Amino acid sequence: MIRFETITEDNWRPGLTVFEEQKHWVSGTFEILARAYAYRSCRPHVYLICDDTLLDEDGDPTPVGMVLYHDCDAMQGYDFSQLFIDRRYQGRGYGKRASAMILDEMRRDGKYHKVVLCYIEGNTAAKHLYASLGFTETDHDGDEIIMELYL
Repeated sequence: MIRFETITEDNWRPGLTVFEEQKHWVSGTFEILARAYAYRSCRPHVYLICDDTLLDEDGDPTPVGMVLYHDCDAMQGYDFSQLFIDRRYQGRGYGKRASAMILDEMRRDGKYHKVVLCYIEGNTAAKHLYASLGFTETDHDGDEIIMELYL
């Protein structure tokens, strides 16, 4: 079972990475934290994605990824800004489960009824993941494909 853990001074360096060939598609943990800080006036929600069934040597749930979303008043929606799963845990459904949980959190929050995200052209895993959750392609901005979902 996965759950979200809020970033604190005790866990902000989780040691998560993606495969080398994926690095141009996703931000690393420090970039995600910097983005959350930059958007601090937009109610950023940044979490570690943890698996309660995988315990570390201290008996704590293992971080398997990271996610960030924030308000975007200009788009009248949530900006589902970042999602990544550590290379050791990819292909196990964590990304889809975490995304569905984030969408549920947005629905409960209820400030907006729209979610916007983008992925880099060529990232077929992201394209398929977001399409499977109901996102539809709405625009392009250079090599970024923009998708939207109405909650």
